[in-house]
Amino acid sequence: MAFQRIGIIGGSGLGQALGQLTHGQEHWLDTPFGKPSGAIVTGELGGVPVALLARHGAGHVHSPTHVPYRANLFGLKTLGVTHLLCSTAVGSLREEIAPRDLVVPDQLIDKTFRRQSTFFDEFAVHAELANPFCSKLRGIVLESARATKAKVHDGGTLVVMEGPQFSTRAESELHRSWGAHLIGMTAMPEAKLAREAELCCAYLSLPTDYDCWRPHPATLDSHALLQEIIGNLEAATALALETLRKAVQLVAQRCTDDCSCQKALSLGLWTDKSKISAETREKLKPLIGRLF
Repeated sequence: MAFQRIGIIGGSGLGQALGQLTHGQEHWLDTPFGKPSGAIVTGELGGVPVALLARHGAGHVHSPTHVPYRANLFGLKTLGVTHLLCSTAVGSLREEIAPRDLVVPDQLIDKTFRRQSTFFDEFAVHAELANPFCSKLRGIVLESARATKAKVHDGGTLVVMEGPQFSTRAESELHRSWGAHLIGMTAMPEAKLAREAELCCAYLSLPTDYDCWRPHPATLDSHALLQEIIGNLEAATALALETLRKAVQLVAQRCTDDCSCQKALSLGLWTDKSKISAETREKLKPLIGRLF
């Protein structure tokens, strides 16, 4: 399906700044998976239809484990979103990826274990996820980020941990030994659900610190360290907003053809369709309606 509406999910920092992009109509939805994190705001950004959602809700009320990921993605899909841009605040696992840089990751490692990671509990769906992000959308985000003043990194593996506590030093060193580049808490199961919802999806990661593998300067006490991290997040958020403004225009211009991301369930539905009840088909119509 060609572009219809761009969904933007803002994480820590950016979630609270989404109002700077546009104002519009608030949608307080109720889905088969509960209520989304908050109101989804639909409007236009430079004439392009968008839908904005703060992942953690107004006032950052949802911890990473308790973000209603399924409701969020189902709600965006219901409102006509075909392409999804997400931001994540992360820790860097590599010296060369500094706080205030921007990263457009290309791989994920899922270490979460307390979250519902599929829409399809009543029948069998196996969505392909070798490349968890849309290559065309990644390219657009990368190009848009490079147009800012930020140092931008093309690709990288993002480890998604359960949290809400941060890593131990041993865990941080383990993740580095895997060759991973970033550590965060929210990109999974969000990216899995985006694929099941047949959305083109890409992420913009905002490093705020070096996790705990790299010793902090001895001159920084805990209060000063926190202030530094907040400052890094604020600076990265400003760059992310600039990136998203550019990316939205390019998506509308270039994503005019069908994409394999938007056919993810064509071979992913393994259950005999006759075994899926009419009630279930109706409940999940925004996700599976095109298959019947």
